[in-house]
Amino acid sequence: MTIRTEASRTPLPAGDATDAPSLAMPGAATPLPGFEPVRRSYQSWVADETVEDYALRYAPVNHRRWSPFVIANTALGGISFLALEAIGAALTLSWGVLATMIAVLLASIFIFITSLPIAYHAARSNVDMDLLTRGAGFGYIGSSITSLVYTSYTIIFFALEGVIIAQALLVSINLPLHYGYLVSTLFILPFAVRGMTAISRFQMVTQIPWIVLGLLPFVVIALSDPQAVVRWQASSGPELGWLSLGAAISVLCALSLQIGEQVDYLRFLPPRESMTGLRWWGAMILAGPGWILIGGAKVLMGSFLVTLAINDGMSPEFAVEPIGMFWQAFQHAFGPGLALALATIYILLAQVKINVTNAYAGSLAQSNLFLRLTRYHPGRLVWLLFHVTISCALMLLGVFSTLEAVLAIYSNLALAWLGALFADLAILKPLGRSPRHIEFKRAYLPAFNPVGCGGMALGGLVGVSLYLGIAGPFLQAWSPPIAFLIAMLSAVVIGSLRGPAGYFARTPYDFGHAADCLCAICTHGYENRDMVYCTFYERPICSLCCSLEPHCRDYCKRPPPVAMQPSGLESLRLHRVSPQIWQRIWQIAAVFVALLVGLGCLYLIARYLASGLHDPALVRHFFLGSAPLLALIAIWIVMANERRRLTEDDLLRALTRLSITQRELALNQRLAAVGEVAATISHELRNPLGTITSSVEVLSRDPGLGPDSEEDVARIRRNIRRCSRIIDILLDFARQGENEIVSVDLREWLLASLSDHSARHHVRLDVPMGMRLACDPSRLQFAILNLIDNAAHAAESARRSPSIALSVIRRPDVTVIEVADNGAGMPPDLRARAFDPLFTTKGAGVGLGLPLVRRVAQMHGGEAWVERSGPDGTAMRLSIPDAP
Repeated sequence: MTIRTEASRTPLPAGDATDAPSLAMPGAATPLPGFEPVRRSYQSWVADETVEDYALRYAPVNHRRWSPFVIANTALGGISFLALEAIGAALTLSWGVLATMIAVLLASIFIFITSLPIAYHAARSNVDMDLLTRGAGFGYIGSSITSLVYTSYTIIFFALEGVIIAQALLVSINLPLHYGYLVSTLFILPFAVRGMTAISRFQMVTQIPWIVLGLLPFVVIALSDPQAVVRWQASSGPELGWLSLGAAISVLCALSLQIGEQVDYLRFLPPRESMTGLRWWGAMILAGPGWILIGGAKVLMGSFLVTLAINDGMSPEFAVEPIGMFWQAFQHAFGPGLALALATIYILLAQVKINVTNAYAGSLAQSNLFLRLTRYHPGRLVWLLFHVTISCALMLLGVFSTLEAVLAIYSNLALAWLGALFADLAILKPLGRSPRHIEFKRAYLPAFNPVGCGGMALGGLVGVSLYLGIAGPFLQAWSPPIAFLIAMLSAVVIGSLRGPAGYFARTPYDFGHAADCLCAICTHGYENRDMVYCTFYERPICSLCCSLEPHCRDYCKRPPPVAMQPSGLESLRLHRVSPQIWQRIWQIAAVFVALLVGLGCLYLIARYLASGLHDPALVRHFFLGSAPLLALIAIWIVMANERRRLTEDDLLRALTRLSITQRELALNQRLAAVGEVAATISHELRNPLGTITSSVEVLSRDPGLGPDSEEDVARIRRNIRRCSRIIDILLDFARQGENEIVSVDLREWLLASLSDHSARHHVRLDVPMGMRLACDPSRLQFAILNLIDNAAHAAESARRSPSIALSVIRRPDVTVIEVADNGAGMPPDLRARAFDPLFTTKGAGVGLGLPLVRRVAQMHGGEAWVERSGPDGTAMRLSIPDAP
């Protein structure tokens, strides 16, 4: 293990403390009193960032050590996949050359435009596709839906590329397909395990051979048969129409999510400020949206090669496969044996290059997906193995034979996602209706953001419905672009109404300008952009530990509970019935409907991929037979989740009681010690102070004292008064006498109390006329004047002219007195300890002022707390309940 097991705490830098923990009055949202976090350690491969590659974090500056050229070269190596040629061949056979060419042109323009803002923000924020989606309108849990879509994309294309490798090995060395699937899977692991470090080296070494072998047949054909391109363009095929064009574009639109794999490398781009703008923009565009310039050309290459192979007498079934088309292409320059060997080498080289990227991107996506679903992170390496295993299973199921149908269905969901994402990045952010920066940390994000989730849901629902043919063949052919447009417009409307504040569950904490901060759980130091302030533990923790935290139940994002008195009807509720019964019924119904819809989608997909499922009676029996099982599964899911939630709530309440008891015990022990010492100290110091005071008075009457001696005498008097005040505080702290309750006119009494105070000219009084309060006047006066002294000191420490607001708030059965200053605010660590005895930030303080204020409030049956604190000042409150 490389993780330390002991935590070291560092003081928090000053910053915005608006969402830091506070001590609250009874009935308000009382924060948890700083649990001691359980130290977390990770497996060695999780701790090794050469393997992990910051799978669940933003890429820090010290890990972005690759040059823009290496980043661009590595990213472009990931577009070597021959599925592009296969797609071009399939589209040509289905819709003709002209429809394929126009579709490639239009789809390339569309993909470039939609990918540009995604690549830009990922490179600027140094986050992968999932983290980008979280902060761009989907929320922390909402982005798990898109992670599932993106994970499916990487798995599908890994399987497609693996099938191409297996077909090449079957044709060249007669290796059975299932062995070819296994070889194509296992050969990827050594390169994908080490992440960007190994992948960049592998892509650098293989780039030139791949380019040479890929262009060689086209150069030979251009020299030996110049008319081949003319014959390709003149090839007969289905008549061009809106249906054929829409169908071809729908298949190509599924390639839009390739930008996710490009982003996985773009996040390592060095800071823009460290290089010229031309280098940064060039690398970002080339490695990002620029992939489609080469990708579109490869689709056209596949269209050309399949036409050439068929014209040379190859069967369409074999010509559509990359091994077939490239074998025939190499035969224009070499004999059949050498041509087959070169075609096999080229296919293996190209497919290994892309599947390394597919496996790497898939492991990142699955790490993010399962982290949110399970709050468990075994490491990217585990999900890499899971990824290749699922992909190998898809190869055995024959996914390649249904390539067009799979991509057409999938593209509706992919385009709905990208439509909502594009709306946020390219429209809402420039308009100021979305935050400028990408926030990815769990502590600050809502679970679901309706901007992205709502837009994707509407676009995906409409797109899939249209693809299933409910509105005719024309809209069916154009369903993916329609899904994109609806998702984009919906997200723009929702985002415009919601505004930037809707993107945050609470205000992000500003850690200031400190370079690094230690995580209180894993004890590692991370850049501030990767840290959050946890109000559950009252300490800074890293984003990964925040995501893995199972105990807090998103405590930091909970709104204060509203105290409500039960009405007459509520008092008649039958308490033997769970008050959450209707909530559970709705949950069961929602899960049941979701399972039913999912089952229906699977059936409809199977209907388009197979035959024999068109009998209406079969469909009816299928759904009726499945409904009871789905209902039982829905009940099981909801109740299992309910049991888990109740267990966590019980644990949270137990931890709360334990922590409060521990703090109260420690506080009482400290108070008892202070009380025992106070009486002794006061008795032992009174007599010496009296003697010193008398001696000073005698010395002050000596006519021979000079100016310097007078200053010394004045200094002695000030220190005597200071010592006397400390003794008075200690004595008052040790006293346990009863309150002398008197009813006072609160406004008149406060005016009289402030009349002799040095800060009276800086105090603004806001107290209603005629308000009366039953209290111990002497003790309450001490508490209020102490708060005013602290307020004046806070303003002076911030080098501001003191402005103190003393106000009284009347609530049912309680009076709240507030003292607000215009100081610099209290950092969270100081705010949490404000009322601890003997804790002070003043050079000449004792640390008993605020504890005495709290004791005065508690002796009246109330409480004292920090209401708010920020750059504009701090507000302290104490409550005095009405006398019975």
